[in-house]
This record gives sequence, structure tokens and C-alpha cells, in this order.
Amino acid sequence: MSPRVTFYTRTGCHLCDEARLVVEQVCAELGEEFAEVDIDADPELAARFGEEVPVTFVDGSQHDFWRVDPTRLRAALTR
Repeated sequence: MSPRVTFYTRTGCHLCDEARLVVEQVCAELGEEFAEVDIDADPELAARFGEEVPVTFVDGSQHDFWRVDPTRLRAALTR
């Protein structure tokens, strides 16, 4: 079974570092896993997301970018 949360990031991104903590915390709290993807490893993803990282997807749909709100993420994962 694949993780419900996909977290798109890039190295050296301070917003990614902050958002990762929120994603880790909420996923751990709810027993969910997440996949982290470095957009710079894939030219298509780098072109698609550009400077909008971090980008969070839940169940295959874009959920947030730049910031991750823990309450909103928790709600999306408990629906």
C-alpha cells in the first residue's frame, strides 16, 4: 500500500524543512506514512512545481504548497 501523503521538496529549501516537521508529526500521530520526493531529481517535477515547494499531496490531489497547516492536513487524513 502506498503512502497517502506525498511531500515534494528540494534540497536547501527552508520552507521544506519547516513543512517536513509538520508532515512528520501529523503522519506519526495518525499512523500514516509519507513519501518525500526531491523535485530536482526529475526535470518534469522541477518544471511543474518550480519555486512552489514544498508541495503536499494527499490521496493523489494537491493539498498545500509553501506551508503545511497541521489542522488542515489532519482533517484531510481523517476524512
